[in-house]
Amino acid sequence: MLAIIAAVLFGLALIFELAGISLNIITSQVLVVGGLLCLALHLAGVGATTSGWRRARR
Repeated sequence: MLAIIAAVLFGLALIFELAGISLNIITSQVLVVGGLLCLALHLAGVGATTSGWRRARR
């Protein structure tokens, strides 16, 4: 899920940069940093479920 959020933030950053859009506090640089943070959390395993499907041992 965090990787999807990172991809959306990177896409928004690209659109902001190409269109020259800059809101009060939200700039393309802020979106890139947010995307990198989400990507780092994803690679660190934050939010990953480890319980998943388990087989019962007999």
